[in-house]
Amino acid sequence: MSVVLGSCLKDKCQHTYTMYQPVYKSVAEVRANIKSNAPKAVERPGKIYIKGQYIFLNEIDKGIHVIDNSNPAAPKNVSFIDIPGNIDIAVKGNTLYADCFMDMVTLDITNPVQVMAKKFTDDAFPFRRYDNGFLADSNRIIVDWIRKDTTVMTNCDGRQDLWFNCSNCGVVFPSAFTASDKSASPFGAGVGGSMARFTLLNNYLYTVTDQLLNVFDVNNPEDPQLINKVNIGWSIETIYPFKEKLFIGSSSAMFIFSTADPKNPVSVGQFTHMRVCDPVIADDRYAYVTLRSGTKCQGFTNQLDILNIDNISNPVLLKSYQLTNPHGLSKDGSTLFICDGDDGLKIYDASNPSDLKMLKQIRNISAYDVIAFNKVALVIGKDGLYQFDYSKLDNVKLLSKITY
Repeated sequence: MSVVLGSCLKDKCQHTYTMYQPVYKSVAEVRANIKSNAPKAVERPGKIYIKGQYIFLNEIDKGIHVIDNSNPAAPKNVSFIDIPGNIDIAVKGNTLYADCFMDMVTLDITNPVQVMAKKFTDDAFPFRRYDNGFLADSNRIIVDWIRKDTTVMTNCDGRQDLWFNCSNCGVVFPSAFTASDKSASPFGAGVGGSMARFTLLNNYLYTVTDQLLNVFDVNNPEDPQLINKVNIGWSIETIYPFKEKLFIGSSSAMFIFSTADPKNPVSVGQFTHMRVCDPVIADDRYAYVTLRSGTKCQGFTNQLDILNIDNISNPVLLKSYQLTNPHGLSKDGSTLFICDGDDGLKIYDASNPSDLKMLKQIRNISAYDVIAFNKVALVIGKDGLYQFDYSKLDNVKLLSKITY
């Protein structure tokens, strides 16, 4: 919320608040339009997922861009799936799962430019919240926000915060949950970024909310069944699958869950760190955790922690590397990619995790998340979706950029 203090008139002061008013549609209207529509320009990209020749790119709170990437040098934005409140996505075979505020929608993407909704799972994610006490109308769905600058007269005794508790009042911009690197599933799963809150492992979809690990049985992909909710703790952020383990990042720790019984994941290890935001990826011996400041997670640490996970129940810090403001990361063999915010994309030789060697730094890009797959790195930046050819690490080349 932005507040500007004006001049004092006797015992009153003028305050200007930047407000947002919700635009609603009925549940029926929204659900009828969750399908392939005409492509739209990318404006506020979030999570990213690759499936075959297609990129599914989340437009925060709006839906999903479908991009034909059969030629990475010339990607084509071919359609847009309107899903209000969408933040996360995952793909299994010809089925895509996405959140729609508190609900989950299951989509048939057999033809990615003619997507159809197959099922809605109500109240799958009951922890969507808004700032300053705003209460959304539970009988309708917010599809947009109208900005208004509102001036009010209040007492001249310092800053005056406004709180709202009605479904049509002005409100500060709503809080949004923010966006599993390579899931080695043999069941047709795609590839997601390290900022993901959805992931697939074998025939189960695992999602995290602020406090819970949700388990969906997707043996029948078009008919997911929510079968379990596991309490993890608080301020949970990301989830990453590796073999039979789930690595879960939070603002205070990295948690490791075993899926030996896939319906009932159990905690088998944990590593506590400073209170900062925490994406995580892993391989056979090590977990790679980026910690960053300047967010709702608070804290002042900006670094990469590499943990030895030979003893899964007792991860041990191997080494920390100082960074600028690291976000998402990805790993292809011994090559490690880190999105270091305004400091760009950094590429390392990680064959010896105790002694990382920087191979390349790509500047002039504010990098948020990355997927390194088949010698092409897809990078979400503030100003565009970049694709880099890293088949020759001594000559990394820009293939294309979709500008926002």
